[in-house]
Amino acid sequence: MSTITKSVSAEYAAKHSKIYWLAHDSIIVAWRNLLQFYRNIEALFFDAIQPIIFILLFAFVFGGAIDVGDSSYRSFLIPGIFVQTIAFAGASASIGLNDDMAKGIIDRFRSLPMNPAAVLLGRTSSDLSRGVITLIIMTITGLAIGWRITGGFFNAVAAYLLLLAFGFAMSWIGALIGLSVSNPQIASTAGFAWLFPLTFVSNAFVPTESMPSWLQVFAEWNPISSIVAASRILFGYPIDTSIGSFPMQNPVLMSVIWIVLILAIFMPLAIRRFKVATSR
Repeated sequence: MSTITKSVSAEYAAKHSKIYWLAHDSIIVAWRNLLQFYRNIEALFFDAIQPIIFILLFAFVFGGAIDVGDSSYRSFLIPGIFVQTIAFAGASASIGLNDDMAKGIIDRFRSLPMNPAAVLLGRTSSDLSRGVITLIIMTITGLAIGWRITGGFFNAVAAYLLLLAFGFAMSWIGALIGLSVSNPQIASTAGFAWLFPLTFVSNAFVPTESMPSWLQVFAEWNPISSIVAASRILFGYPIDTSIGSFPMQNPVLMSVIWIVLILAIFMPLAIRRFKVATSR
């Protein structure tokens, strides 16, 4: 009976390509992750409330103390909050993937005739879907406190796509971290520990011109700064691209380069680490 079942499965699998099955399995895993998330009311609530708290905190508490020239600090701030929050998707991937490993879910996936990469692609894709909801919530909150999109419809669409692509890339870094630590508690700490200095030593909340010269160089070449600057330009915030280093003069181009570079490095590393972690 087992031989017959394997024969039928192999015959059925042969009807489609490996790419088809990778996409098919990834969608199923992503759907499973989304159902798991949306059935968790507490996680859903805090996922929605956190970006609102960040926007209100920086806009009303710190906004009056930060000088961004003639422009409104809220217009300056919102794209930075967008990038910070979407970057935290990496931490979500770390925790979720490590938690699945700790509970034995990954071992169950291994027993199924599925592409190993589908587990990681499904996880990062579900985090991308959560990012869409988060961006909608933040956009509504930003518009409610006076932020406006003045760069045109298509530029705004490009900005949102850029943010989601960056969040997807950061999820692969988070996946690698989640597969490299021993338990969900450590994954939670490790997932966020490197993101906080990366986001705060950038142009997300303050202009890089206000930083010491040695730190300004790091901030301008920080991928967070490129994504923030590109988002500001696309949303219509005025930025002088004739000054600063190459990333600040070409933020959209540099953002695309960073996203492609992160995916090219961390997707293979995460898949390789997954194979090693699940072969024990």
